Amino acid sequence: MNGLVWLLIALPLGGGAVLSLAGPRHRRGVPALGVVVAVATLGVAVAAAATRPKDDAPLFAGMRAGLAVDGLSAVMVVTVAAVTTAVLAFAVGEFTAAENQGRFFGLMLVFAGAMLVTVTATTLPLLLMAWEVMGATSWALIGYWWHQPERVRAAEVAFLTTRAADLGLYLAAGAAMAAGIGSLRLDALPHAGSPWLHLTTAGVVAAALGKSAQLPFSFWLSRAMQGPGPVSALLHSATMVAAGAYLLLRLHPLLAATGWAGPLVAWTGAVTALALGVVAVAQRDLKQLLAASTSAQIGFMVLAAGSGGVAAGTTQLVAHAATKSGLFLAAGAWLTALGTKQLPALSGAARSHRLVGTAFTVCALTLAGLPPLSLWAAKDEVLAAARAEATGLYAVGLAAAAVAAVYSVKALWYVTRPLPGHPEAGYDTERPGDRTARTPPAPLLALTLAAAALGVLALPGPASWLRQLVGDPGEPSPEPWELGLSAGVALTAAGLAWWGASRPAPVPGAAVRGAEGWLYLERAAQAVVVRPVLGLARALALFDDRVVDGAVRQTARGGLAAARLARRLDDGVVDGAVRRTSRGGLAAARFARRVDDDGIDSAVRSVASGARNLGRWARRPQTGLLHQYYAQASVGFAVLVLIILLVR
Repeated sequence: MNGLVWLLIALPLGGGAVLSLAGPRHRRGVPALGVVVAVATLGVAVAAAATRPKDDAPLFAGMRAGLAVDGLSAVMVVTVAAVTTAVLAFAVGEFTAAENQGRFFGLMLVFAGAMLVTVTATTLPLLLMAWEVMGATSWALIGYWWHQPERVRAAEVAFLTTRAADLGLYLAAGAAMAAGIGSLRLDALPHAGSPWLHLTTAGVVAAALGKSAQLPFSFWLSRAMQGPGPVSALLHSATMVAAGAYLLLRLHPLLAATGWAGPLVAWTGAVTALALGVVAVAQRDLKQLLAASTSAQIGFMVLAAGSGGVAAGTTQLVAHAATKSGLFLAAGAWLTALGTKQLPALSGAARSHRLVGTAFTVCALTLAGLPPLSLWAAKDEVLAAARAEATGLYAVGLAAAAVAAVYSVKALWYVTRPLPGHPEAGYDTERPGDRTARTPPAPLLALTLAAAALGVLALPGPASWLRQLVGDPGEPSPEPWELGLSAGVALTAAGLAWWGASRPAPVPGAAVRGAEGWLYLERAAQAVVVRPVLGLARALALFDDRVVDGAVRQTARGGLAAARLARRLDDGVVDGAVRRTSRGGLAAARFARRVDDDGIDSAVRSVASGARNLGRWARRPQTGLLHQYYAQASVGFAVLVLIILLVR
């Protein structure tokens, strides 16, 4: 059955790639094919959760790409696949026929596949690859309507913010290798030696907090609300923002090994849950309210991870995934039908759209943490782990739970008010609404039922089973008085929020503006990071132009000057010497010619003349007369005898 784990990731990744390339030519069949692939992935996820397959393959020298479905990842693969199926089934009627639905459904499936790789990876390199794919596809999905510049800018802010935090995983991988952990297995990271252990942990924490939109990175989630409703329902409920919380839950032994990381993570989660809850209360845009509440609710998961409550954090993650997906889908349905997501303009929307209104009501009450719904029980599990860690953490977490009831009831109060006399006056402010749009009931109802019922995971029997499943049976459970206290706090806060929704709050205007502006986190990032980095870039560019490039230009000028000098030397000295040598050669040639003409030539002529004279003298005895030849021979013989006699 080991091949099942590869099939689990191959289905969404392969199907998504094919649909992404299909383009606008196959508009009719793309949504149905996307849903079919999602349903098949859900079936494989359930089978994998039951059989727990694992396998690996060679990746790099000394490293393997490992995948495994254990207790924690079994819960995650089913959650991710189920939410993906529900969201894609709901999104079938979300887009017009003129839009490229293949790109949307394909990217959604690729994103879900990358998330499935993330939750099943047993080695850091494979997890890092999936992490990068999630970031890239989230950028493409948030900026899906790329022809609108503000949406593209929002996608860039979200991508660059999370991308900067993602560099922590590269730091973690490098530190782990420096510590001698060549396999980069996740379960081996806590065994790294100091100081590499602390660098590895710091990198993992930074990447996880950035991906989960925790302080100080939370502002990117506000920008991400520019994406389509189904994108928010998937990315900002059970997948992208949950990936960081999952990583911290998975690597809790690494946090515990350092001594400082656990408390840091726990306090970051608690403060985020409280501060971003206040931000959610101040919002007048429904999607912005839900986005801020997502950061706050993820803060409870991060609090659980830092406090050692792995089962509690998992329960919170699963319950929040169903709840927030339902809320985002409802907000998207109202935006499609009414053309607005401003809370005052949505007055009475739950009454005019009863199916969506019912689902939104149940999910909002669940988000408020009211008993006996799922997030009430899940938060108590988290708060029990926090109380075991530190009383201060419990107090901040309880305050954050009260704020959660306030922002949830605020949203519910607006949409359940009686319809105003002329509701159309507030519609179509953000996009043209389609009053005839039909909402698919099955996905929304399934998520609503899950949001209400998943609280059973916090009951004694299921809670014990879940602790055994994730490998932490000694995790603390909430005491009865804690359950009663949290229920009382949530009900009281909800009642006060409902009573005060129509009354102006006695809060200073500066505080309200700060909360509406997400605590000015993006401005702070611009001032602390963006502007200094751009300033440094400009200074380096100036240094390059004036110094480096200037030195290159001066070197070039020096080369040109040397070339001119060499040319002058060549023209004046070398070429002059050559010319003088040439003149000498010409003079020598002329002299040689004169010598040749006056001496050698005359000698040659003299020799020739002598030879001619000798020839004439030699011809004279040649008369042809025999008696002359005898006389000549006699004279010659006599001369020869005379010479012999004289020599002797």
